[in-house]
Amino acid sequence: MSNLENTQAQMRRGVLEFCILSIIGQGEVYPSDIIAKMKDAKLMVVEGTLYPLLTRLKNQGLLAYTWKESSSGPPRKYYTLTPIGEQFTSELRITWQELVDAVNQTTSNNPIS
Repeated sequence: MSNLENTQAQMRRGVLEFCILSIIGQGEVYPSDIIAKMKDAKLMVVEGTLYPLLTRLKNQGLLAYTWKESSSGPPRKYYTLTPIGEQFTSELRITWQELVDAVNQTTSNNPIS
């Protein structure tokens, strides 16, 4: 992996948790739906990355899940944010915006005055 590819992968990993929490915050979601939304956004995530992250977030009290019957197989686990998860995601959103603003300010082509 080149230095550029490595840096790009690290940047994506850094926002993965926030993106996943944001998707779950939009409403009850099944893991394959998270993977599809991430893929649509060109933020690839695989089951081997997603499931351990969901377990960690649940163990931290940020997520809850319910089992629902499926017409095409065994029951499925659907995730939602807990109230703590909603607050955490809201705070991450503020931090993200501050970070975006800081990066835009420092990477713009405005001369140093």
